[in-house]
Amino acid sequence: MRLKIEERGFQISNQSRCLQMLVSNLISPNHCYHTVHNHQRRISSSLSLLRSMVTATSSSSTSAATSTGGGAFTTIAERVSLERDIKKSKFIAIAGHIPDERSAQSFLSEVQDPRATHNCWAYKVGNQYRSNDDGEPSGTAGKPIHSAIENSGLDRVMVVVIRHFGGIKLGTGGLVRAYGGVAAECLKNAPTRLIKSQVRMGVEVSFDLLGVVYHQLQTFKAEEIKQDYDTGKDGITMVTFKVSYDQAEALEEALKTNCSRNLVFYKQ
Repeated sequence: MRLKIEERGFQISNQSRCLQMLVSNLISPNHCYHTVHNHQRRISSSLSLLRSMVTATSSSSTSAATSTGGGAFTTIAERVSLERDIKKSKFIAIAGHIPDERSAQSFLSEVQDPRATHNCWAYKVGNQYRSNDDGEPSGTAGKPIHSAIENSGLDRVMVVVIRHFGGIKLGTGGLVRAYGGVAAECLKNAPTRLIKSQVRMGVEVSFDLLGVVYHQLQTFKAEEIKQDYDTGKDGITMVTFKVSYDQAEALEEALKTNCSRNLVFYKQ
């Protein structure tokens, strides 16, 4: 007997393990099949997440960068979980903050339960989102979890819903309500925090205005202030800094007003 799982170059052979189990009569052949089938689904789920991150990195870097750098967003302050029993199946939702898409794989690895029947998940990072049904009928698990995240108004969040099957099938509608419901309730009870993104700015000013510029930068709590005298212009220096996104426009106007000059600003 030879059982093999192949997924894009990944191979797992359980031949010797299953033969030993069968010979010793510790488990049945049918149980061995389901064990390997579960391993196959776990690998498929993890590889799906890895492929999605590679795709998002290569094809969507512009939109992701725009979302990451622009404005404030609300996310989960700490990891939370919620457990519900629905028709003898146990559903455990675990939600947490992920700073970027690469963190999604680490989060999944930390919270998933290999003993569970399904580990379904979804995440949202700015304009990017992914979901996975992990063996449940298509669209009945990952998509409802993602909808719960969208409706919560939270960003940079991942939710994994673990299901231990209790013997009663819920049907398509029942699965959607179960996965979406526990995810939404978990997010609703989660403590949140507001994160203000920063924007990097630069402005060319004459030496005599440096005192005025630094005063305004301190007033608006700018960070990482640096000067570059190598501008190629006599008596001119470039001042670069970081400031909260929602303060950038006000700071720009304050500098123009106090310096009484038509300054040129650079933003990243």
